[in-house]
Amino acid sequence: MNISMDYLGINLPEFIKATGYLGISFIVFAETGLFLGFFLPGDSLLFIAGLLASQGFFSIFIILLVLFVSAILGNIFGYEFGRRIGPKLFNKEDSFIFKKKYVFQTQAFFEEHGKKSLILARFVPIVRTFIPILAGVGKMNFSTFLLYNIIGAFFWIIGLTLGGYFLGALIPDVDKYLLPIILGIIILSFLPAILHIYQEKKKSKDITETQQE
Repeated sequence: MNISMDYLGINLPEFIKATGYLGISFIVFAETGLFLGFFLPGDSLLFIAGLLASQGFFSIFIILLVLFVSAILGNIFGYEFGRRIGPKLFNKEDSFIFKKKYVFQTQAFFEEHGKKSLILARFVPIVRTFIPILAGVGKMNFSTFLLYNIIGAFFWIIGLTLGGYFLGALIPDVDKYLLPIILGIIILSFLPAILHIYQEKKKSKDITETQQE
């Protein structure tokens, strides 16, 4: 099977095979916790890693374990970064960019939506990088954060990686369909966020209409 998919000029399957478990673990860690990791191809990487495992390039059990641990540790790093750096940024005098009210708004957001956000954000590119940082800035309870961090990591890693693994094992020449499959994954990954935004706007509209009656 000749799997080919470029990302920023890099052939992802070849890159994954060349860097091995360490390389893909670092990418998952970086995208889920490092401030500048938002551009990395998390969803595509997980699916292709599972696909390669179905062809014998990796052990599916080892790859699931290392990616799961990396996703959890990445979020913890992001949380600690936000917890330690956030107050230094926000606790200064009000300025055009930074205002103290942002801290309280972030805390309120995570009190109301934090648990759900930590799970849903795993499937939303870019958002999954910044949610743990915001959780740290908002000083979300760490035990709660860790629990939903683990739950989100489990569904994200298991779902996408095993999806690639089983499709690679069941469909002959699945590499021919790789690009539309990845595009489909990217589109689906944005649906939870779109649905959440729609529900919030609908709720806000209903409240406004009720107040006007």
